[in-house]
Order: sequence, then structure tokens, then C-alpha cells
Amino acid sequence: MNKPIKQHQPRKRFGQNFLQDEGIIAQIIAAINPHPGELMVEIGPGLGALTTSLLPILQKLYVIELDRDLIPKLKQNCHDLGELIIHQADALVFDFAKLVDASQKLRVVGNLPYNISSPLLFHLLTFASNIKDMYFMLQKEVAERLSAKVGIKAYGRLSIMMQYYCKIEKLFDVPASAFHPQPKVVSSFVKLVPYKKLPAQAKDFNTFAEIVKIAFNQRRKTLRNALKAVISAEELEKIGVDPKLRPEQIKIEDYVKISNNLSF
Repeated sequence: MNKPIKQHQPRKRFGQNFLQDEGIIAQIIAAINPHPGELMVEIGPGLGALTTSLLPILQKLYVIELDRDLIPKLKQNCHDLGELIIHQADALVFDFAKLVDASQKLRVVGNLPYNISSPLLFHLLTFASNIKDMYFMLQKEVAERLSAKVGIKAYGRLSIMMQYYCKIEKLFDVPASAFHPQPKVVSSFVKLVPYKKLPAQAKDFNTFAEIVKIAFNQRRKTLRNALKAVISAEELEKIGVDPKLRPEQIKIEDYVKISNNLSF
């Protein structure tokens, strides 16, 4: 059964695809498992497909919505369901730390526009210490890259940078028919939990990020050739990294090892 869409013309420039399938919505709410009093923010609530289910449970919910024309309709759809605190803002530059209080960490949920999903995820990583968990609807291809294990084609820079900070799980796929208008791709719902203690700690995160970027700029080459400008094959062997492997065959902790032996 599909939730009816109130009168609103979806805007391409905002990447708007409104979730409307009641079964999928119920599945998402079950995965998030909200509890009364939890501190939660929803990014891109749209017309409130998730908001109207989350708000009665939480009783208070922060939302970030860029499209100011949606806000009156969202308020109307959420009337009397609880305290809805709306920030009309761009999530890509929003300071999520200002929502956090001393008593608990922030839970983040959202049906993300596909055109901003990767930069938004990187922006949220800067607040990782303030975040308990994150649940997002993403393009399936992006979700697979996020959760990819070392050695497979989807494993790349996005996988490494996000998995450095978070444990990531792809929960389930969502068909295009669950949205209005229907996107041209299948979506996936994913869970990201920032680590309390990083499994591998880079001495300098910027050096680590730069090494990963350099490596994957030439991902078809061996590590010996991809990183020859910054580290020799002999130095790689000395720290226990095989220089004959390609970038997608290198574990996160090995990239950390490389970066910890360098400084730019």
C-alpha cells in the first residue's frame, strides 16, 4: 500500500524522490528502532514519509530541509504528532554539533538525494565523535561501495574512508516503485555506526586520506607504481605491505601503516 503524495512538484535540482511505500517505511522504522527521548535528526524529510512515523515515538525530532516550499506541507503533515524542530538549511554545510547535548549522542537518518550522498557522508564524518549511528537511503551502487570488502571491484576510496570511521552494513534493497517520482536506479538502506575506538589509528588523518587518494587515482597499477612518488617498494615491504598488490587489494590497516610511515 502506498502513502498518498500531497500536492508538490518534485524538484530535480534538489534530487527529490519521495518515499511512499508503507511496507518499506515500516521496514525502515523497524531497522532504526527509535525510542522515546532519543536525540535524532532527519535529513531531507520531504513531505514526512518517515517523519510522521518517527515523531510520535520520539516526541521530539530535528529535521533539516533545504526546500523551503516543502516546510509548510511538512508542518501540516506532522501537526500534533510531537515537537518538530525544523532547520531550513543545506545539510552539506550544517553544523550538526549544535544539536548535540551532553547527555547523549545524535542519531541521524535520511532519504538522501543521490547527487549529494557522498559529500554529505564525508561532511558527517567530521562529527563522528558526536554521532551514535546513521541510517540512510542511498543509491544501491553507493551502498555497495560503502560496505565493500577488500579485494572486490566495489572496494575503493569511499569504502576505505568511511570504513576507517564506521562499521557499515547494507540492510536491504528498495525498488524504484517505492518512490515518487521513480528513480532510474535501485536504492539500498544502510546502517553506519561510528567506532568508539578506531580499529586502526592514523597519526595524521590528512596524510592517510592523501595516500588513499593517490593510490586509487591509479587503481589499475600495482601499489609499487601507484605510490612510487611517495614511498618505495622496499619501504612497503619493510612495513609488511606487498608492493605487487593493487590498491583494491590493500586493507585499511595497511593504508594506515603506510601513512604512519610518511609525512607530507
